[in-house]
Amino acid sequence: MIFKIKLITIISLLSFQFCLSQKYYQAKDKNVGDIDFDNLVDNIAFSKCNENYSFEYYNIFNGFQYKGEKYEILKLWREITNLKEKNNNSQVKDGYITARFLINCKGKAGLFRIQQMDENYQEINFNITLVNEILNFVKSLDGWVIGENNGVKVDYYQYLTFKIENGIVKEILP
Repeated sequence: MIFKIKLITIISLLSFQFCLSQKYYQAKDKNVGDIDFDNLVDNIAFSKCNENYSFEYYNIFNGFQYKGEKYEILKLWREITNLKEKNNNSQVKDGYITARFLINCKGKAGLFRIQQMDENYQEINFNITLVNEILNFVKSLDGWVIGENNGVKVDYYQYLTFKIENGIVKEILP
């Protein structure tokens, strides 16, 4: 009788441990850096083509993919900002503003997220006008190349980093 109780207890504990480990692995299935839809900031009309997996741009391309390449993005930025070289902002800072987003299988961008950091990669907040100008610019870009993997159109993450010096965009990376 004692043997049966011990056996049942061991089986119960193993079953419980198995259930816990399954929850752990299910939560771990997401990739690091995946962006979840947020109905407070994301466009409801934007959708992923594959809810289960999105590539990073470097997994499916040999680098950055935009029609006209980086040159076109720089040209568009200069046109929009009209080569602004003055800054009337009392909160002048140096650092980086990165916009990370998803390009779906239709070549449309969405799920935009912004990260701001100083030149030592510490989180900071730039002037909201500059941040919004960058975010709206990135949202306006519509020449993203559709990603393919083994002949299948796929979603992929992309980013643009704006290097800020004295409150002015000096470079767009990558």
